Amino acid sequence: MMELDEVDRGLLKALAEDATQSAGALGRRFGLSQPATWRRIKRLKDAGVIAGRKLDLDAEKLGFGVTVFLGVKLATKGRVSLEDFERAVTAIPEVQTVEHVLGMYDYRLRVTARDIADFERVLRRRVMTLPGVGDVEANVLLSEERRPGPL
Repeated sequence: MMELDEVDRGLLKALAEDATQSAGALGRRFGLSQPATWRRIKRLKDAGVIAGRKLDLDAEKLGFGVTVFLGVKLATKGRVSLEDFERAVTAIPEVQTVEHVLGMYDYRLRVTARDIADFERVLRRRVMTLPGVGDVEANVLLSEERRPGPL
């Protein structure tokens, strides 16, 4: 684990909010020169603390008005490989995340769809036909608050 000082934590919080900020702008905010800020960010990237940048798209504005979390329990543990299930489920474009979890279900999926009818189509024709799928529980997302993380 890498030792982080208050400036490192501040840079990470600022970049988590908006990763497009320049080293010069961040430096002015934290009382550093642009080169010093750039070196800190490079050190954080080289250490793997900053793993990349990602674009945050507004699914609703793109026509995807429904998000559903699915709990999926595999019916035949041992008979179907987890890799086969994971390979098949990640090929479904509406499935945004696949999380292998402990607890009541084996997997938690985040699925986006245009509307409930579209979600039903995805569920019936794609998810329920995956290898080894047993019980499935759906939870429709009503609202979401995003938090920057544990910093």
